[in-house]
Amino acid sequence: MQRLIWFTLCAVAIQLNSCAPTVATSVQKNQFPSRSNPPDYGKLANWASHPYKKDPSDSTPMPLQTEARQDTTVDVFFLYPTTLTSFKLIQWNADLDDSSINAKTDNTTILFQASVFNEYRVFAPRYRQAHLRSYYSTDTASARAAFDLAYEDIRTAFLYYLTNFNQGRPIIIASHSQGTTHAIRLMKEFFDDSLLKEKLVVAYLIGMHIPPNYFNYLDFCKDSIETQCICGWRTFKAGYVPAAVKIEPDGTPVTNPLTWTITNEYASRELNKGSVLREFNRIYKKVADAQVSGKILWIRQPKFPGSLLLRLKNYHIADINLFYVNLRENLRQRVSAYRNKPSL
Repeated sequence: MQRLIWFTLCAVAIQLNSCAPTVATSVQKNQFPSRSNPPDYGKLANWASHPYKKDPSDSTPMPLQTEARQDTTVDVFFLYPTTLTSFKLIQWNADLDDSSINAKTDNTTILFQASVFNEYRVFAPRYRQAHLRSYYSTDTASARAAFDLAYEDIRTAFLYYLTNFNQGRPIIIASHSQGTTHAIRLMKEFFDDSLLKEKLVVAYLIGMHIPPNYFNYLDFCKDSIETQCICGWRTFKAGYVPAAVKIEPDGTPVTNPLTWTITNEYASRELNKGSVLREFNRIYKKVADAQVSGKILWIRQPKFPGSLLLRLKNYHIADINLFYVNLRENLRQRVSAYRNKPSL
């Protein structure tokens, strides 16, 4: 896992153009799966996480197990980040039957990220994710087609979930990185101007820029208990702003996951209740502080064993894990607030 974290951090840095190695991007344009054969989400094999199967998202770090609870009356629809990252591959989209990609997904993001939400019913569909190159390739038509195909799968999975599994439960949407690229579209289509918004507890759209004024009615949460709203952040070392971020349009709020506000007040690491980093069953407390700065979240040098050797400026891969326990507790707060809304 440690090596994967370092590799993924580098890959994400490439995506954000903060470092740009020479990489061949001459990919055959027809390397796409058939759109006439969408995944069958009636098969549990096409879900990385599902309440009806045992999967890595069911795991809870040992220090948290005594206080863990189970609430099957609320659902989480989780969209995982890019795990199709090898530059040796020529295809634009993942194959759902690729056992190596599925294992990589399950043993990393499903275990280390989706598990945050496992006090509720977690649904994470496998989807024909776009290759990492889709974020920076000069072949923009193919990249767009790759993202569209991935979203088609997610849309199909969500409709299947609504029809067959939801049964009127409140919904939490959660995502990271490429998952958020697609979750933004999902929120626009199904929740922004829809009665389905009444079922929304909260959306954690983490790790990607959300264009300003993208939503007509959905807004960012302003505190720790507001519901039917969005939380989102991207984590970088204090003082660093990637070139790609500088050219993004201003206007989208950023959530501080230690205070759950969208203001720029500094939050001390004393407020950080625990991170899950290289070892899943170990909680590191007071690892990182947090402060909103413009369009991103800044943290000072993290503190954990070996962190003095860390020379990273981009903490994208740890957007969720740096604030693992705070996020887990905030879920409880918002679910309770949702249930106590006068209109419900």
